[in-house]
Amino acid sequence: FTISIKQAPCGVESKCMAALFGGIEGGGTKFVCALGSGPDDIRAETRFPTTTPEETLGKAIAFFREQQALHGMLSAIGVASFGPLDPNPVSVTFGHILPTPKPGWANADIVRPLQEAFALPVGFDTDVNGAALAESRWGAGQGCDPVVYLTIGTGIGGGVLVNGRLLHGLLHPEMGHIPLPHDLERDPFPGVCPFHLDCFEGLAAGPALEKRWGQRGETLPPDHPAWDLEAHYIALALSSFIVTLSPQIIILGGGVAQQAHMLPLIRQKVQQQLSGYVQSPYVNEWIDQYIVLPGLGQRAGVLGALALAQQATEQG
Repeated sequence: FTISIKQAPCGVESKCMAALFGGIEGGGTKFVCALGSGPDDIRAETRFPTTTPEETLGKAIAFFREQQALHGMLSAIGVASFGPLDPNPVSVTFGHILPTPKPGWANADIVRPLQEAFALPVGFDTDVNGAALAESRWGAGQGCDPVVYLTIGTGIGGGVLVNGRLLHGLLHPEMGHIPLPHDLERDPFPGVCPFHLDCFEGLAAGPALEKRWGQRGETLPPDHPAWDLEAHYIALALSSFIVTLSPQIIILGGGVAQQAHMLPLIRQKVQQQLSGYVQSPYVNEWIDQYIVLPGLGQRAGVLGALALAQQATEQG
């Protein structure tokens, strides 16, 4: 394969003077690397398949070295990665991917090779936490706090920003693995999660749709009963997040949420599920502006990596 690089000449003096950051969106199938300072200032970008950690990180390092020669020194690098991972800077496994079914990536050290190559601050977090940060800075979450960002696709993951900071605890939020009420009479499907079977991800992620109905979600027509059941499970999860995290906005990314008919159905079912208990106009009157699609679209991931790089410099 070849590495494709998109170059954007710096034609505005203020952009040329801006601090430069490197961002790595680390996905299970591909890595996306970008150089810039925000959504309106991307100087260069490349993407390549995810292979071994050594080969994949080597390509990222080579890209940033080449771009530094063209555009100037980076101030920091941010990595928004698939997980599970360790984002705790004082942990002995900080910067590592934790045990994962992705072959060759369990316990892989992501941060140290970048620190050794560039001697720069490296921000490291989940892809969904990065997306939550980017949406808070530049997208649909501007002016809102807390912000919940949820992606529903091949898997289900969530990121949360509270008081201007990404939420961490034991590790990072695993919002796709909350248990949900499962009516086995209505839905006898056992679920697909290898750990919990019928958790949120096990019932509502893309692979669950495909296995339950025998075809991929994007091939199902809008009036298929799959979508009413899918909206039901998503609404159950969102209602739980609303009453526990009390977000001022919920942003839904991922392929499932992009189905044009899904968002109105999810909003309706959230209101039904909450049954008037949450007395807020955001839920009762302005829900069209409360449960929304990403303002940054499919760019939330790589822009999240740039936001993590910026945050690494802000936090010293």
